[in-house]
Amino acid sequence: MRYVPSMGTTSITEAARWVSEAASITVLTGAGVSTDSGIPDFRGPQGVWTKNPAAEKLFTIDNYLADPDVRRQAWAARLKSPLWAAEPNAAHRALADFARTGRLRAVITQNTDGLHQAAGSDPAQVIEIHGTAREAVCLDCGARRQMTEVLPRIEAGEADPPCLVCGGILKSATISFGQQLDGDVLDAAIDATREADLFAAIGTSLGVYPAAGLCDYAQAHGARLVILNAEPTPYDEVADAVLREPIGEALPRLLGV
Repeated sequence: MRYVPSMGTTSITEAARWVSEAASITVLTGAGVSTDSGIPDFRGPQGVWTKNPAAEKLFTIDNYLADPDVRRQAWAARLKSPLWAAEPNAAHRALADFARTGRLRAVITQNTDGLHQAAGSDPAQVIEIHGTAREAVCLDCGARRQMTEVLPRIEAGEADPPCLVCGGILKSATISFGQQLDGDVLDAAIDATREADLFAAIGTSLGVYPAAGLCDYAQAHGARLVILNAEPTPYDEVADAVLREPIGEALPRLLGV
């Protein structure tokens, strides 16, 4: 029987009780989970695209492929990214701690920063649905290497470094607008969603699909939906709990860790 959401529950105490009762929990995380680590989100009040709408073109694959200047700007931004100095925060650590209960099915993350793994989450349980900024990939031959191997070339003056294997265009191993998600990764995310009896969306605006659509999938398979985010989302009206507290404080309470 399909679970009918209660709509409007906002008590973190009640949501934490649901977490304690759930046998299998899948978590979807977005940029809001990493803001306490010094990595700005995209659409929030202080977001990268909110403050500089033109920056969005750096994240569109057609622009990246067609315009060398876009690639040069993108590589300069990667070199200066706050990612390289970022450390896991309380939210990342809470999820890593909760995994030890054996009831965490997976962390599906829209983030590309690798901070879940850095906090101690099992890489096998972290599904990076939008890829990783810690690796670079050739868009021609598919060769991959650690981003730390490429960035010194930028520092040395290569503004748009080509692939060392085939001479093709290099890019971070992230999913840009206009790129398809990896089918195997998406399938893993759907499986983890289908097998959960509680689905928590943490720090995500739920405005980017297909990641946001996992909420629909979770509820269709009988899971409760809990949203913890600073700003309203399109799924607030159908969620079982909508929590607006600071993520670094609320998530450990929600998970009971």
